[in-house]
Amino acid sequence: MTPCPTCGTTARTQFASPGLVGPIVYGGHDRADDPAWRESGAATVEDYARWCGHLCGLTCYQMALGADAPSLFELRDGALKHGAYTEEGGEIRGMVYAPFAEYARAAHGVDATVHRRLTVAEIGALLDEGRRVIASVHFEIRRPHRPAPGRGGHLVLLTRRTAEGLHFHNPSGVDAATRTATLPADMFEPFFAGRGVSLR
Repeated sequence: MTPCPTCGTTARTQFASPGLVGPIVYGGHDRADDPAWRESGAATVEDYARWCGHLCGLTCYQMALGADAPSLFELRDGALKHGAYTEEGGEIRGMVYAPFAEYARAAHGVDATVHRRLTVAEIGALLDEGRRVIASVHFEIRRPHRPAPGRGGHLVLLTRRTAEGLHFHNPSGVDAATRTATLPADMFEPFFAGRGVSLR
């Protein structure tokens, strides 16, 4: 994997095989049929298939930690212990921001701040300060030239503000252009839910 020339971050996907992201999210491809599932650190393919669709936030965090980051499922296990994910009636809920931030601080010494209300302009200011921002967006930010069908429900990692706009990495990008993207603020905003976590 090659570091991004704009921000130095190595793009990662929440699904172990980047080439299967599109078939999984748009074609109903069986997540258990991912030949690279072991690379996620999951103990079993069943555990991988059940959880990989919920790990966009931790994939963002893994990208922020850099080349020496633990495996995705090691991060999952640590986040679970801190309550950043919960399971109710067999349903996985999370990533919950406050316990995730506690986990990041305790486990990796990361300065993590929860922003329950956040504007696009404030994201830009945080990026200018050298922070990275895990932001809640609609997953269809993959197709930004279409009208946004909603806000939130998915997480991306913003890493830099450039002359072209907000630069970010999307854990469920279906190709190189959607895994690493830059959007003007006015195109990003309709997908953005106004909350996130900043890291340094």
